[in-house]
Amino acid sequence: MPEALPTERIKESPLKKITSAVFRKKTAIQEIVREPTSGGIIFRLTHDKKDIEILLIQDSKERWTIPKGHIEPGETAKMTARREIEEETGLRNFSVLTWLGKIHFKYRRADKLVLMTTQIYLVQALDEREMPTGEKWMKGIKWFSFADALEAIEYEDIEKLMLIAKKKIRAGEF
Repeated sequence: MPEALPTERIKESPLKKITSAVFRKKTAIQEIVREPTSGGIIFRLTHDKKDIEILLIQDSKERWTIPKGHIEPGETAKMTARREIEEETGLRNFSVLTWLGKIHFKYRRADKLVLMTTQIYLVQALDEREMPTGEKWMKGIKWFSFADALEAIEYEDIEKLMLIAKKKIRAGEF
C-alpha cells in the first residue's frame, strides 16, 4: 500500500473567494435609525404653456430622482425642501407651493436599519432662463418633459407623487 501523502494546504479558488464574499453572513441589526428628509418636485411650464417640464437630478449611482435631503435641527420640512433645492440645483427663483405627500423607504447601513421618511413638496421654477447647476457629486441635472420624467424616475413612490403634482398643476390647486 502506498504511504499517505502529507496534507497540503489547497489554494482557495477565485470562484470560492467571490462566493464567500457574496454569501458572507451579515452582522445582526443593532440599531434602528429614523431619518426625516424633505425635497421637491420642481416644475415649469413650457413656453406655450401647454406642457409641464420636471427637473431631475442624477445621483452618484446614476439614478434619476428629485432633490431632497436631511431635515436639520430647527428646520421645518418646507424649509429643508427650499434649502436642498437651492443647494442641489443652484436655482434661487422658485416657489414652494404645496405639500404633495410623503414616502417611506428603508435600507441597511452596516449594523443599522435606516427608516427614511421624505416629505415632498410641489415647487414651481419661476424664471425659465435660470439654468440649474448640479453639485459635484451628481452625475447629471436636466429638465425633462413630464412623460420623459415619469419614464426616467427610479422610484415608484416619487412617480406616484408626480402624477398627483400634474393633477394639481392642471387644476391650479396650489
